Amino acid sequence: MFTSPSQIIFTVFGVNVYYYGVVLALAIAAGVLVSDYIGSKFFEFKKDTFIDLAPYVIISGIIGARLYYCMMDFHFYLKFPTEILAIRHGGISIHGAILGGLLGLWIYARRHKLNFYRICDISAIGLALGQAIGRWGNFFNSEAYGTPTNLPWKLFIAPQYRQVPYADCEFYHPTFLYESILDFVIFLVLFYLVKKYSKGKEGNFALIYLILYSFARIAVETCRIDSVRYVFGVPVAIIISVGIIILSSILLYKRNK
Repeated sequence: MFTSPSQIIFTVFGVNVYYYGVVLALAIAAGVLVSDYIGSKFFEFKKDTFIDLAPYVIISGIIGARLYYCMMDFHFYLKFPTEILAIRHGGISIHGAILGGLLGLWIYARRHKLNFYRICDISAIGLALGQAIGRWGNFFNSEAYGTPTNLPWKLFIAPQYRQVPYADCEFYHPTFLYESILDFVIFLVLFYLVKKYSKGKEGNFALIYLILYSFARIAVETCRIDSVRYVFGVPVAIIISVGIIILSSILLYKRNK
């Protein structure tokens, strides 16, 4: 059984330091360092290239993640626009982070005359590892959990964090853990492919990441109960993931035909 210890690690001069922020910082650091290692080891990029581009990706990724999330619940943020900047209150989206991060990668690649598609390949591998680590932030926040369950690996959710229809249920599927495991598997698959096919066509690894992650997200999303927006009863995240799978598969096929 899993139980979140707390959202706050400690307090310094009246300012709370949250597990979520620390976990995300570790996730970003791990993703950047792994990408930099892979770039210099297998693709002949200069060492520290991906450390140098990290600020571009981090800033644009955070902005994209927040704006995407706000768009999914735009009625609330139209009423309370100042909450758009209150990122400490929660609310970011991986799809928005990917879009924003791609913009940051494109800007950096263009400024430094680097191969954009190859940078995307390498960054996707680091992103998969970062996601695997970052999902544990949801554990400490008691969020991103699934339907009620009594399985041995069940997750206890305190009453104040439960969804209204399930207020009387104590234990839920730890969907954060499911996605963390799947993300780590994706990282291992991509790392293996890079070691074996590093001379392959640029952009392939990024497209494979998008396909694999989208399948993983669909699997996890079918179990979650906290999706922000639905269309005809289907979570938007699933609809977007299906679209990504179709588009990425077509691009992968055409680029390698």
